[in-house]
Amino acid sequence: MDKRQKLEKIAKKVASCKKCSLYKKATNPVPGEGNPEAEVMFIGEGPGFYEDQQGRPFVGQAGKLLDELLQLIKLPREDVFIANVVKHRPPGNRDPLPEEIEACKEFLDAQIKIIDPKIIVTLGRFSMAKFFPGEFISKIHGQARFVDFAGKKRIVISMYHPAAALRSGKIMEELKDDFQKISRFLKNDDVKEVVEIKKEKQLSLIV
Repeated sequence: MDKRQKLEKIAKKVASCKKCSLYKKATNPVPGEGNPEAEVMFIGEGPGFYEDQQGRPFVGQAGKLLDELLQLIKLPREDVFIANVVKHRPPGNRDPLPEEIEACKEFLDAQIKIIDPKIIVTLGRFSMAKFFPGEFISKIHGQARFVDFAGKKRIVISMYHPAAALRSGKIMEELKDDFQKISRFLKNDDVKEVVEIKKEKQLSLIV
């Protein structure tokens, strides 16, 4: 199977998953969508109302902001892949519970392995915690770090969730600044040299 077929297979598994109770009140599963060959993968927290209605990630107000941020760095949405740590909407848009995140872990991990992105961007504290448990997003947002995942070192950049930026002008400006890092890493060949120099460190801060 090619990457797209593998991702479709995961989406079907998500649609029939009953490993936690989220599916009981969800309208649609939201497995994720985008380019199977994406160099950049965004990982949010969980579907909201509009995502639940459409079965697609980031289509509400936060999604519109994400689209604007992608336009800001001239990165088409169809060129990236977007997913969440949980694949069904938590009731009332509450935070996902640890057991719910754990239940969806196999799907997200498989998506990352299949897509094999150059850069992973976490949006919000729950997706950040997947790679940097115990950290605070206010402290490490915008920092690009090396993380060992599935036998490969990957660049992970933690950022605020767009929904937080909609509530705070300060966070909005910080999020816009952080997004500029994405285009820098995609275009800057020097990143490869930095990666090689610091590859012996598990969590090397490279910006």
